Amino acid sequence: MSLYIEQIRQLVALQHVDDGIHAVQLELENSPKEVKELERRFQAQDAQRDLILEKIQHLQEQQKRLDAGIENDESRLSSSQDKLMQAENSREYNAGIRELESMERQSRDREEERAALKVERASQEENLRSMEADWSELKNELESQRQNLEQRLAASQKKLQELEEERSGVSTGIPSPVLRRYEFIRNRLRHPVIVPVEDGVCTGCHIAIPPQVFIDLQRGTQILSCPNCQRLIYWAHHFQDTAASQEQEAAAE
Repeated sequence: MSLYIEQIRQLVALQHVDDGIHAVQLELENSPKEVKELERRFQAQDAQRDLILEKIQHLQEQQKRLDAGIENDESRLSSSQDKLMQAENSREYNAGIRELESMERQSRDREEERAALKVERASQEENLRSMEADWSELKNELESQRQNLEQRLAASQKKLQELEEERSGVSTGIPSPVLRRYEFIRNRLRHPVIVPVEDGVCTGCHIAIPPQVFIDLQRGTQILSCPNCQRLIYWAHHFQDTAASQEQEAAAE
């Protein structure tokens, strides 16, 4: 195996460890964000639920006042009818009629208002029922996520520590100049650092590399970078050839 292929293998092994580190770092970064997003969604839904509950309570209070008013109207109507029956002259009778008509109009208005309130209350109660299941589910999910967050973060921190230790071991066999170049790119560019070139295309940025660079890459004499994304690149075919050679050697033995 050539020195070039061996160095590429070492870098790919290091990249594999860094893939794990990158995944854990994303978990550490995103887990609290996921909980915060759940909190935001729950708070929005909880506020909407509270608004519906307030509307229902307000409608209930209005209905109580109307019920009391209607009951009072019925009592007053009964009293007014009795007065009308006791009228001694046309003046008293006409005054009683006017009073009775006025009270009947007021009573009808209250009845209509009460009917409208019942419709509105039924509508709001239906709105509440329709959102209760989602509200409860989201509430339970949020509580579960909050409880699990600390455990998940602790597990991720432990995994990160294990990967960092593994990384130290993998890095040991890589020549210092090559490792420094890898670390320089890792600290300045997007993950990953080293990627294969397949059919003349960098799999990091998915852009074709210049023909001369591809020719130099196929020669396998030095570690090259993609002119577009600056990632380290290697020809995937080199590894296929190496694997086939190793299989043939093993078969010959």
